[in-house]
Amino acid sequence: MEVLPLTGPHGRDIATWRYPGRYSTYDVGEVVTAADGYWAVVDEGEELLGYCCFGREARVPGVSEEPGTLDIGYGMRPERVGEGLGRAFVTTIVDFAIEEFSPQQMRVLILSWNHRSRKVAEALGFQEGTMVRSVEGDFLVLVRPASRRP
Repeated sequence: MEVLPLTGPHGRDIATWRYPGRYSTYDVGEVVTAADGYWAVVDEGEELLGYCCFGREARVPGVSEEPGTLDIGYGMRPERVGEGLGRAFVTTIVDFAIEEFSPQQMRVLILSWNHRSRKVAEALGFQEGTMVRSVEGDFLVLVRPASRRP
């Protein structure tokens, strides 16, 4: 997997993704662009596997920027969720973030009921901190130092 600049076709594709059940809160529903800070995550065949974003775009309302901390957001193509790709997907994004932005620490926000995403983040060294309430639900705030490996 690799993180590449997001193209127009990628952004239009992402806008059509629909997640089942309560995961529908992750539906982007609009065309995202590289100008908005979004990146494409592609597989070995350069097919769009997901997207990631950093900083302001990765935060939910009620969460403030913290100096030295890079917020990371991501989403995987709905039909690829549950295939066991989560750890490699997030590792690719975290490694890219470290190289591209050189943060001191990284932060992800995960809906409290999303045990699958939480398990992946914790396996990569993110540790639970606080809880933030948003219109989308309760988010766990997980952080880790920006070392190459946990």
